Amino acid sequence: MKEFILSEVRGPVGILTLNRPDKLNAWNAPMRARLVEALEELEANEAVRAIVLTGAGDRAFGAGQDLNETKTFDPDRAELWMGEWERLYDLIRSLSKPIVAALNGVAAGSAFQVALLCDLRVGHDGVTMGQPEINSGIASVTGPWIMREMIGIARTIDLTLTGRMMDAEECFRIGLINRIVAKDKVMEATLALATELAGKPPVAMRLNKARFREVTEASFRECLAAGIRNQREAYATGEPARMMEEFLAKRAARKTA
Repeated sequence: MKEFILSEVRGPVGILTLNRPDKLNAWNAPMRARLVEALEELEANEAVRAIVLTGAGDRAFGAGQDLNETKTFDPDRAELWMGEWERLYDLIRSLSKPIVAALNGVAAGSAFQVALLCDLRVGHDGVTMGQPEINSGIASVTGPWIMREMIGIARTIDLTLTGRMMDAEECFRIGLINRIVAKDKVMEATLALATELAGKPPVAMRLNKARFREVTEASFRECLAAGIRNQREAYATGEPARMMEEFLAKRAARKTA
């Protein structure tokens, strides 16, 4: 499981890398579980004062959920799946240390959401971000919650219902990417920003982050309850499995064309 998340420490900064590059760093259960462990390890490390999260390779921060996993779910497994996301999202929101996303390509679906849960995001002009879950039959709940908090309800409706991806310029314009640099400078710029944050007073940093969590806590918990309800209903109909099989078949056909 450890191979799915690479972890290193450079001075005051811990670096975590999503490491399934052959799958565009798409999530599966072991990867989610290992990311939780790795984040807990860095949170407990007193020498680490900031965290960087990135993806292996140069094509993707993360492509979102691995559909080969979720296409087999029934309603009970879908509820457990929501619990896995709750554990990860709750931990990211609870970190006392700043976390910066180094975006090195596509950030889609749940990877988009994880990027938005980070405190700041650095990317390049080739980055694309969005919430295309509807295209593979996934009912979005956590994505619309975090998007609404950051960009408002009108844009959230657009992105959720169309499933369209945004380019880096649009993401920067609406505040979802904080810094755009040259592609080969993304990690350098992210480490510089993380190092700057690591030098801030740690008590003030912890209290500021705790307050941001506090003001969104009620809506976060409501979102999770709705997620369980919606995923159980969706998977009971069989639609997600059908749509994911169709999506995967089309993707396989494109690769062999």
